[in-house]
Amino acid sequence: MTSKITRQANASEDSLLRIFTAPEDSTSTLSIIEQKLSQDLAGFLGNSIAALEKPLSEIETDFSAYQIPTDPKFVSDYADEIMQNLVAHSVHTSAPSFIGHMTSALPYFVLPLSKMMVGLNQNLVKIETSKAFTPLERQVLGMMHHLVYQQSDHFYHQWMHSANHSLGAFCSGGTVANITALWIARNRLLQPCGDFKGVTREGMTKALRFYGYDDLAILVSDRGHYSLGKTADLLGIGRDNIISIPTDEHHKVDVAAMRDAAEKLAQQNIKVMAIVGIAGTTETGNVDPLTELAALASELNCHFHVDAAWGGASLLSKKYSHLLKGIELADSVTIDAHKQMYVPMGAGMVLFKDPELAKAIVHHAEYILRVGSKDLGSQTLEGSRPGMAMLVHACLQIIGRDGYEILINNSLEKARYFGSIIDQHADFELVTAPELCLLTYRYVPKSVQAILTTALANQDTVLVASINELLDGLTQFIQKHQREQGKSFVSRTRIKPAKYLRQQTTVFRVVLANPLTSHQILHDVLTEQVEIAALDSEYLPQLLALIAQTHQ
Repeated sequence: MTSKITRQANASEDSLLRIFTAPEDSTSTLSIIEQKLSQDLAGFLGNSIAALEKPLSEIETDFSAYQIPTDPKFVSDYADEIMQNLVAHSVHTSAPSFIGHMTSALPYFVLPLSKMMVGLNQNLVKIETSKAFTPLERQVLGMMHHLVYQQSDHFYHQWMHSANHSLGAFCSGGTVANITALWIARNRLLQPCGDFKGVTREGMTKALRFYGYDDLAILVSDRGHYSLGKTADLLGIGRDNIISIPTDEHHKVDVAAMRDAAEKLAQQNIKVMAIVGIAGTTETGNVDPLTELAALASELNCHFHVDAAWGGASLLSKKYSHLLKGIELADSVTIDAHKQMYVPMGAGMVLFKDPELAKAIVHHAEYILRVGSKDLGSQTLEGSRPGMAMLVHACLQIIGRDGYEILINNSLEKARYFGSIIDQHADFELVTAPELCLLTYRYVPKSVQAILTTALANQDTVLVASINELLDGLTQFIQKHQREQGKSFVSRTRIKPAKYLRQQTTVFRVVLANPLTSHQILHDVLTEQVEIAALDSEYLPQLLALIAQTHQ
């Protein structure tokens, strides 16, 4: 019996120089390791299993060491270890049956292009560390700005590469994009005037005193993303001043209720700093009435921001872009390319209708961000950033408008197909129909549906609550076991549907953006959920007992 030979790497100037030097040929050690890693990754991505179930507590033991190792490790040994401990237990977000979140399969060409981006290691904070990446990023922002605002050729020739202006900003994601937009809104509202140097110099207390406001507020629907709370916290506005407005039966903000809220705030001398419309809510994928919100923002003389982190990519479809009608009226728009534009994580954007807007947050530092330079870092919240715009640029060029038209249309129509088979299934209920490519539903046995319908008709809130509580438990049971089995994955969330008298309801949530997800997979997901429901020994028997009781 032979024992495994343990190798020990040693730190030396020669060994360090080797790992910093590009491999000379395909037979070098690093080249062979790179080829093996590519093959292993391809094998993982080719696997259709959504996830291998291993308890997180066991995975944590593989990452329990807290001391930085003294001795180095061979790259090949580390690669083998990380494949076993990390990659094997990563979530297979590209699996066709992984339909629970807004993370989809990627075009395979982004893998080698990502290697190029990482290898070049450009820092987009400054021209001196990015050179050609800076005009490329400005071009991508110009393309996305044109997608939203459709300005003239002269507009883009004038502003796209202007040193002192910006059509938008790249961010790590929608959270930073939303923060950036509302940071601009605050600074413009409380801008310098006379002897007052502005909120950026003198702070919120002096700014409110100078302008005569008792406070500021942001209006958004109760479907607003949690990043808005972070924004209010960071900007000194306070989370309690994010005013959540109820949604209607279609999960869109009630504009009349928002107007009433604004009037009450005005009576308290609280200025509405911004209205936020949502184009693709996280839970249900619905789009607010953006044109009406724009009109209200104009009435209130406040900033109008649209959080289209999820839904903004639908503008790439000529067939369905009308669903975002009114987005062109927004002062600023958030779009995440790492969602429906099929770009790797970390590619958020905020776009500014007026190229002057970014001046409200300009910062300079003589050692790196000089006045008059084209350094992007002077007009962004984040400083050092990678060149993610390159991967967005690649997708826009390689997929093109026609390609995105096919991808977006297929996603929305696949969601409508899934909604139809849920509607036709005796034991499932479609809770929110898809407006974009996101929907919610739940497993409700046919016999339970009949009792629930009667209870709702009779406004029997007690019985409705009792049934929904048991259905919530059953939904959680199914979702948990389906995730653990690893063949497919749907997420779950809690919403307050009007049809259930606004009672908190747990539902399955599905996002159908992955072009590899077939109709057969959708049928299989429902079949698997029915089989799992039959295993439930707690909630399903109680539901059946409740039905028997109501028939006595």
